[in-house]
Amino acid sequence: MKVADVMTAQVATARPTDTVRKVAGVMANVDSGAVPVVEEDRVVGLVTDRDIVLRVIAAGGDLDTPVSEVMTPDVQSCSEDDNVADAAAQMASHQIRRLVVTGDKGKLVGILSLGDIALDYGAKQVGKTLEEISEPAPEATH
Repeated sequence: MKVADVMTAQVATARPTDTVRKVAGVMANVDSGAVPVVEEDRVVGLVTDRDIVLRVIAAGGDLDTPVSEVMTPDVQSCSEDDNVADAAAQMASHQIRRLVVTGDKGKLVGILSLGDIALDYGAKQVGKTLEEISEPAPEATH
């Protein structure tokens, strides 16, 4: 099964200059905890509800801060033509719950979440992936 068969294709996006307040409003309106940050049709980051809580609210920050200052810039992605099992393995290895999905020339075409996989691919795969995501990361050796 391909990622395109199970991903969420209708994705709200933000620009790097949008404020945290605006992006939080978008999250509330579309009932999503993650919004890709896009510039010139390319994903340059991802902001999650967790990013907002930890990097703005808990730090006493300003909700009018540009989202580019609180987003995660290193976004894991997969292709819409990738196999769902491979995408799930990528989530597990990076300990993340969602991947940005790109099409031709790296353009955003959707998001793949554990929920998408659970609905269409099976609870067994999601359970395995979630178990691997939840494992503590190995400590770095010096």
